[in-house]
Amino acid sequence: MRDAFSRTELLIGADGLALLEASTVAVIGLGGVGSWAAEALARSGVGGLVLVDQDRVCVTNINRQLIAARSTIGKPKVEVMRDRVLDIDPRIRVETFQRHYDAATAEGILRPGLSYVVDAIDDVAAKMDLIVRSTAAGIPIVSAMGAGNKLDPTRIEVADISETSICPLARVIRKELRLRGVERLKVVFSREPPLEADGAENPCRGGCDFDCPKRDMTWSARRAAPGSVSFVPPVFGFIIAAEVVRDLLASSGS
Repeated sequence: MRDAFSRTELLIGADGLALLEASTVAVIGLGGVGSWAAEALARSGVGGLVLVDQDRVCVTNINRQLIAARSTIGKPKVEVMRDRVLDIDPRIRVETFQRHYDAATAEGILRPGLSYVVDAIDDVAAKMDLIVRSTAAGIPIVSAMGAGNKLDPTRIEVADISETSICPLARVIRKELRLRGVERLKVVFSREPPLEADGAENPCRGGCDFDCPKRDMTWSARRAAPGSVSFVPPVFGFIIAAEVVRDLLASSGS
């Protein structure tokens, strides 16, 4: 029994733990949802992680992202996350891609051997490409819907995309998937009606000393940065990690 995961082994047995250790999960996006999902997967005994995110830690991430602290501001998120999971288990096989995932950069990320994909990105075009590619490749995927502008983590659910409601992002993804002939997608979403963010000022302006690519963006009331809190995005991430682990175990009958 491996000491670090002995309590997990009591629940899933040695065979289950061995299965997780042999699995590789790609986490695309290491923000308020993805960073917590990646850590939960590492603490569950998943043996391989592919971490993808182009951003550096910003001061405005501190309110919700696991990897964000005063000591990590300006550092690449993939590097901070890699160091965290290796501190949890030095034997984890970690591969990092400091890039924005989209159709042009997908090569090398989605490939044979991946056990599962976590979609924790909010760019619709990139999200659609990731979902379609993963589905076509037969790689199981779970997608996070909108976690911003929410205050009630008890309204978060797991469902097929066809069963979602309330969430504006889920509505868009549902429509786009129909156009592409994708019939099923496991998602984590909230039925809480989104609150309206107070103001449209760019929250990154003047917030970081490093050359933040978002610092000079112009925000409009229609496309304002979503509001966020410390306790909603992490719950999305933990539920996603739970779904991945349970699906991996179920796939082998563990």
